[in-house]
Amino acid sequence: MNDSTDDWRMKLRSGELQTRFSHYTVLVEGDVGELRHGFSCRPGRAFMGMKTWASTTDECVNMVQRIGEDIGFSMTGEIQIYVTEPERPPTDKPFGYDINFTPFDREH
Repeated sequence: MNDSTDDWRMKLRSGELQTRFSHYTVLVEGDVGELRHGFSCRPGRAFMGMKTWASTTDECVNMVQRIGEDIGFSMTGEIQIYVTEPERPPTDKPFGYDINFTPFDREH
């Protein structure tokens, strides 16, 4: 298969490329500790965003929680999950990508 973005997207839309996964974008509120694996954000309250290929929303939440804990982020608040267009093609396993952090201050 050609690796071009348009090629895999067209094949996914036409059904020529099939996957048992759905694509989600997740936003979750939490606390940033000491981040690892090259991620950066000031410690404290933040939103973590991540795109995932997962079989269910429950699997998506579990992935976000495990990956967040692995890199130094603890989920503490609201989780928002959206079905979105992928930026990367699916693989044979669920995965997350495009992880980012947006810090915010607590309201007083």
